[in-house]
Amino acid sequence: MKRLLIVALLAITTATFAQEKKEAVKIYNPGANARADIDAAVAKAKKVGKHVFVQVGGNWCGWCILFHKLVDATPELKNYLDTNYETVLVNYSQENKNEAVMASLGFPGRFGFPVFVILDGNGKVIHIQNSAYLEEGKGHDVKKVMDFLKGWTFAAVQPANNKY
Repeated sequence: MKRLLIVALLAITTATFAQEKKEAVKIYNPGANARADIDAAVAKAKKVGKHVFVQVGGNWCGWCILFHKLVDATPELKNYLDTNYETVLVNYSQENKNEAVMASLGFPGRFGFPVFVILDGNGKVIHIQNSAYLEEGKGHDVKKVMDFLKGWTFAAVQPANNKY
C-alpha cells in the first residue's frame, strides 16, 4: 500500500511540474543568417547615418533575456536604440555558434554574454562592450546602458563633435 501511495504521489508531482513548465524563450534565432542580417543592417545604417548595435547572446542566457526585456520595457532605451542604431541579434548557442561571424566581430564572446558590438556604416567594429560593466545590483542599469549608447552613436564619434 505504501509503495502504491508513493508511486501515485510521484505521478501527481511529475504531472504538476510538467504542466507548470514555461515555454522556452525565443528571442535569438539559431537558424538566422547572422552575416546577412549584419550586412543588411550595415547597409541601412550607412544610408541613414547610424551605427549598428549587435547584441550577441542566446536563448539559454538569462542575462541576455533580461537585457532584451529591459530594453522592451523601457521606452527611453527602446526609442534611443531605434533612433540611433540599426539593431541585430546574433545567436551564440550549441545549435549555432556563428563562428565565422564571431571571428569577424573580434571574438566578442570572450567578455561573456550578452556582449554588445558597435559597427560603423562600413561594418567595421568600433567597440566591443562587456555588458557586466552596465550592471548595477541584479540587472542592467538603465542609466549605464543609456550612457554607453550615447557614447557610440554616429554623431558622438564624429571629429567635428569632439573639439575640446
